Amino acid sequence: MPRPNRVTPFGVIEADPARGALMGNRGCLVDASGELVRGWRGQRWITCLLEFKDRPPRRPLMAPGRYTELFFLDEATACAAGHRPCCECRRADATAFLAAWRKRHPADTRMAQVDARLHAERTSGAHARAVCAELPDGTMVSLDEQAWLVADGVLHAWTHAGYAGARPLPSEHVTVLTPPSTVAAMQAGWRPTGLPARRPAGRA
Repeated sequence: MPRPNRVTPFGVIEADPARGALMGNRGCLVDASGELVRGWRGQRWITCLLEFKDRPPRRPLMAPGRYTELFFLDEATACAAGHRPCCECRRADATAFLAAWRKRHPADTRMAQVDARLHAERTSGAHARAVCAELPDGTMVSLDEQAWLVADGVLHAWTHAGYAGARPLPSEHVTVLTPPSTVAAMQAGWRPTGLPARRPAGRA
């Protein structure tokens, strides 16, 4: 039976057998018996590589007293859930993310400040509304109770196992799942890894 360690763009932790492309954590989320009992512990929500240097895989997963491993389809999913790149295993990505972030928030010089601002945004319970055509590639939105990725001029239907299909960008306003400051970093030039390949020029 799959463990409840897969994260949706809505930030919900679910059990699903599909393998994610990235790992992350929000602190220890399980009790002494290994049961999931909380959604986060602390403000430092990061997104990591599945493998880093020669470190062996952690076993068992979701062990009590240690950070709880979470898995994401891709970085756009992790961003929508409120995570940001890890400064250790993804240093170059974290540096680029912070540089783009500071174009919107120049006073945020340290990742602890980024984490505090992200935590306030992702736990506020409020979501921005926007027109899809005005959002950068990598943004996740909610439409018809489904999560969709904005990329290459279309919406891609999200599932744990991958993107199930595409549809044209709607003209009406939609709910934006990705936190506003992360969207601003994307607008400033930072691009999440693992987005669907761009279509060849001239093809619809």
